[in-house]
Amino acid sequence: MSGPGHADEEVAGEALRRDIHLVVQLLGETLVRHEGRDTLDLVERVRALSKAARDPDSPARADQLDAQLSDLDLATATRLVRAFSAYFHLANIAEQVHRADERTQLADVEGPLIRAIEDVERAGLPAAELQALMDRLELRLVLTAHPTEVVRQSILTKRHRIAELLERRTDPRANEDDRRRVERELAEVVDLIWQTDDLRQNRPTPVDEARNVVFYLDHLFGAVLPDLLDDLAASLARIGVDLPPRARPVRFGTWVGGDRDGNPNVTPAVTLHVLGEQRVRALRNLTAAVQDLVSTLSMSTRIAAISAGLTASLEADRLALPEVHARFGVLNAEEPYRLKCSYILQRLANTRHRLDEGAPPRPQLEYASTAELLDDLEVMRTSLLENRGGLVARHSLDKVIRVAAAFGMSLATMDVREHAERHHVALAFLFDRINGGTPPYGELSRADRAKLLSAELASARPLKSPAARLTGDAEEMLSLFETVRTALDRYGDEAIESYVISMTKGADDVLAAAVLAREVGLIDLTADVARLGFVPLLETVDELRQAGPLLDELLSDPGYRRLVELRGDVQEVMLGYSDSNKDAGITTSLWEIHRAQRALRDVAQEHKVLLRLFHGRGGTVGRGGGPTGDAILAQPYGTLDGAIKITEQGEVISDKYGLPTLARRNLEFATAAVLQASLLHRESRVPHRVIDDWDEVMDVVSSGAHASYRALVGDPRMVDYFRASTPVDELAALNIGSRPIRRAGGGAADHGLDSLRAIPWVFGWTQSRQIVPGWFGVGAGIERARAEGFSDRLKGMHRDWHFFRTFVSNVEMVLFKTDLDIARRYVERLVDPSLHDIFERIAEEHRRTVAQVLWLNGNDRLLDHHALLRQTLEVRDAYLDPINYLQISLLSRVRDSDGDDPELWRALLLTVNGIANGLRNTG
Repeated sequence: MSGPGHADEEVAGEALRRDIHLVVQLLGETLVRHEGRDTLDLVERVRALSKAARDPDSPARADQLDAQLSDLDLATATRLVRAFSAYFHLANIAEQVHRADERTQLADVEGPLIRAIEDVERAGLPAAELQALMDRLELRLVLTAHPTEVVRQSILTKRHRIAELLERRTDPRANEDDRRRVERELAEVVDLIWQTDDLRQNRPTPVDEARNVVFYLDHLFGAVLPDLLDDLAASLARIGVDLPPRARPVRFGTWVGGDRDGNPNVTPAVTLHVLGEQRVRALRNLTAAVQDLVSTLSMSTRIAAISAGLTASLEADRLALPEVHARFGVLNAEEPYRLKCSYILQRLANTRHRLDEGAPPRPQLEYASTAELLDDLEVMRTSLLENRGGLVARHSLDKVIRVAAAFGMSLATMDVREHAERHHVALAFLFDRINGGTPPYGELSRADRAKLLSAELASARPLKSPAARLTGDAEEMLSLFETVRTALDRYGDEAIESYVISMTKGADDVLAAAVLAREVGLIDLTADVARLGFVPLLETVDELRQAGPLLDELLSDPGYRRLVELRGDVQEVMLGYSDSNKDAGITTSLWEIHRAQRALRDVAQEHKVLLRLFHGRGGTVGRGGGPTGDAILAQPYGTLDGAIKITEQGEVISDKYGLPTLARRNLEFATAAVLQASLLHRESRVPHRVIDDWDEVMDVVSSGAHASYRALVGDPRMVDYFRASTPVDELAALNIGSRPIRRAGGGAADHGLDSLRAIPWVFGWTQSRQIVPGWFGVGAGIERARAEGFSDRLKGMHRDWHFFRTFVSNVEMVLFKTDLDIARRYVERLVDPSLHDIFERIAEEHRRTVAQVLWLNGNDRLLDHHALLRQTLEVRDAYLDPINYLQISLLSRVRDSDGDDPELWRALLLTVNGIANGLRNTG
């Protein structure tokens, strides 16, 4: 490989290696200070042996490494695990810094936003069409509490500090004294990491998880989004397109505090508490932004006039808030913009005080909605534009307006999620009470339920009388909807917009939620009230295959169609990646999601509604992970029309948004992809006959992959094999999330795969380096398609079809991270010999899949086209393998013991943390 790109990669690789060498050297010094020279010597011996053990010509070295690590006493094993885990803390942050540096080093090269806008300009689309898209453009990233982030906030904060120091160290303005000072502080932070416990002592509550989300949103508010939106507006202006300052091209959502599905810890009280904390933080951030304007907007009426609108606004403010006029009226008599900011600040303060007191909104004295705040800011903007203040209006003031519009007074819009069946249980109680149980609601077919619920939704009668006493699910469900109503009344309609119905199987599941919402006044079609949108979540292959008919049935219902019309003619549908993968394998899961998007697109167009797809992507490829921009561009044509929602989960949040520069890069790529997909992919890029040919091949690939995957997971011995060869049973002791790892109904004795959530399913396979959900069946599927004569088409699909190329690329990454030599040691040590043939089937499919992927991309080795990434992952293995060896030994000891040794469990859980941290994408 040669050329400028390769040279740049070599330079970047050398810089990264220097930083990793520095932090590893500091870690070694920490180990000597705190644990003695013997510990560092042991770490170095194990690392060298681990590296040698990967030499295929020296198989005995692996046995030697295994023997040495198996014989360690518990205290030494614990220190060793912590040492290798600490390496990953430091290496991960160094890699993040250098990923962020890529954007800085390529500052002279056009970024993804500029390239996307230039592509749009070359397409010659009508200006009105471009402007209309800008008005509805919305990338909403929804941060969830799905438990795959193993790193404690205490350590994440210190990792962020290391990132800041590494960036300072490479500042070209830094002299030798500066660099030495940075290295001293780096040493201190490394010491602190070593002395901070890697494990959470208690399971986090939803409130703890919410504070973690707010931590990242705070950084995005102040350090990232204002400049990104400013640059987007400037780039669009160059092609004659206006991005209105109140537009919301990027927004944020959250499931923390609202995701009730299977999490008994998310109660109505928790939901309101989380929303309250978000509101307080949002008001603080907005207050800081307006205070900055006070310093900036020093224009004097002696020099520049103001608009009649601002004059009138200030007079109204004087009457409403005389105490502010008394304090600042004379001081800022000739500085009207500063005076206006003082009134805005007082209203923000009043809003917070009112929320603390639980009092109703007071007009003119505070803000009942973000729109009212934006109105005040726009009064100043209009005045500046009319009085030679255009530069200030379009830069400093617009940045505040844009970020205020993006985050609002809720910081992030909460989605509420609940399981479909719970709504029916509640409605059965209500209907059977009215109808005397004839016929019982629970015995109705889906079609009959939908007919009954449709009529009820359109009516105005209540199902519950004020005197009725509710119990169980009926009480809980109505309490939930009452909580939503309280939240909207207290915090405004942007606090909660979507109600997600998990495990939606029919239109009746969505209508059931809508009828319960009607019971508490959130919906009243007779009065044109629809304060909440309803989102079917399609999670299994069967549900995905029924996506089109389900949406058509919903939108064909007059009452529901009216509800959607009242919600702006927007229908949101959520696609679940995790359960469909667990159910059918990665190939069939992604193919059925792709086909479901097409069906939903066609139905939405037929009913003239705007479809907003909500992609429930996890961190790993097995749960829909991979580069967000590529995933957006890989959608079928016409499915994206400006609005999209995507979950950001677990370790992905810290990896993408932990550093401002990295957060900017990720948001820029995703926003550019939304622009391109919305404007340049409305029609198919290839003739429909080609799509038909590709579909034919993908059906064959999917069929072959599905058969292979189901043969594996359908083996009645699979549960025993999975539990034995992975630490999945032990994951419950790892305090990484507030939600149980098994669904309701799966008691302690129920260890079946059906009750196990998709996250521990992926997490467990990843720990033992088998990573089955990320690739199994792909090779069988491609091999079958080739056997049926589709080799040329497969090559063409890989070359010309973004969906297929992205799919194969993501699988290639997981194949490289899979290590069946390590996995075999889990099997040989922990799994009954009668189950070993299952591993051999896994190994055979891995060989097949590697061969088929290399045939498609024409390379000799996996990741040959990403030399730096390949090298980085290979270096990591020398630190990762010893943790796996130790985990195998500790699992064996835990399972052979009575399970009461807390230090043994601690050592084992430290290995789980270390492997997750080393592999990065865990769930």
